Amino acid sequence: MNREAEELHQLVLQELAEPVALTRGVRLVLLRDDLTHPELPGNKWRKLKYNLQEARRQRHHTLLTFGGAYSNHLAAVAAAGRLTGLRTIGVVRGEELQNRPIQALNPTLAQAVADGMQLLYLDRTTYRRKQEPDVLADLLQETGPAYVIPEGGSNALALPGCAELVTALQSQMPFDYLCVACGTGGTLAGLLTGLQGTQQAVGVAALKGGEFLRQEVDGLTLAATGQAFTNYDLQTGYHAGGYARFSPEILGFIRSFQERHGVLLDPVYTGKMLWAVLDLLTKGYFPPGSTVVAVHTGGLQGWAGFRQRFGSRSAWWPEEKDL
Repeated sequence: MNREAEELHQLVLQELAEPVALTRGVRLVLLRDDLTHPELPGNKWRKLKYNLQEARRQRHHTLLTFGGAYSNHLAAVAAAGRLTGLRTIGVVRGEELQNRPIQALNPTLAQAVADGMQLLYLDRTTYRRKQEPDVLADLLQETGPAYVIPEGGSNALALPGCAELVTALQSQMPFDYLCVACGTGGTLAGLLTGLQGTQQAVGVAALKGGEFLRQEVDGLTLAATGQAFTNYDLQTGYHAGGYARFSPEILGFIRSFQERHGVLLDPVYTGKMLWAVLDLLTKGYFPPGSTVVAVHTGGLQGWAGFRQRFGSRSAWWPEEKDL
C-alpha cells in the first residue's frame, strides 16, 4: 500500500461557541475528520484501512463492493483503489442506470469511473439479496476473484480503524460524549470499542426506521470484540423524512451553521447529526459541565449530486469551492 494512501494527519478540533451550549454549560467541539486524509476524508477511510490490509494479505488484486448511485462509500473505495493500485468494482443499486455513457452519470459515479472503478448494476430486488451466497457467487463468476466489502464498509475489520479516531482524540483532550451520524452502524460500533470509563457515544440515524441499527451495532461489536456495549444511545427522530431526504429546515440549518463556523455539513449525515446535537442540548440531554465532541465524517462529495438533481429548485446550495 503506498504511503500516500496511508497518510493520516493529526485530528483537527474546532470549538463551537453555540449559544445553547454556552447556556447549558456544555463544551461543544467539532472533530474535523473530514480533513484527516487528503483524498479519503472522514470515516470511510478509517473503515477501509484494515479491509485493504486484509485484501493484500489474502493476495487479492480486486475490491468488490456495493452502494447506491450517490454513495460516499463507492466514491471512497474507487479513490482507495486508485491510491493503492487495486482494481475496484462497484455494484450499484438500480438496473435502470445500465449502459449510460459516462457523461450521463451523476457526479459520484462519474468520479468513481474516473478513479478506475468498473460499475455493475443490479435491479433493486436482487440488490436487496446482495449478501446471499448465490447472488455473490454469480457476481464473482462475472468479475473473477475479489475481496468483498459490504455496503457502507461496515464489517468487523472496519471497527479498529474507527477506534483509532477515539484513541487519537483521547490523546488530545478529555471528553464525555462522542456524537456521530449513522447509516450502517459501522462507525458507531468502531467508536464504541475505543471509548473508556464513563465515556458515551450518541448515534444519529440518517434514515427512517433506524431502530434496526442497534442490532447492527451490537452484531458488529460482538463479531469484533465478543462484547455488546451499553454505553451508547441511538437517536432515530432526526432523519428529516428518510435517507438522502432533506427539508428546508435542514438546509437552513446547514447554511446558518456554515455562516457561524465556516464549516460545511452535508444534508445526508452530518447536517442531521449536528441538528440533532443542538436540539438535544436545548432539551438538556447533555449534563452541565460535560464535553461533547461531534464528528464531522465528510460526505461533501454528495453535494454535487444534489446540485445536479435539484438545481435551482433549492433556495440555497453551497458554493462549489466549499465542496
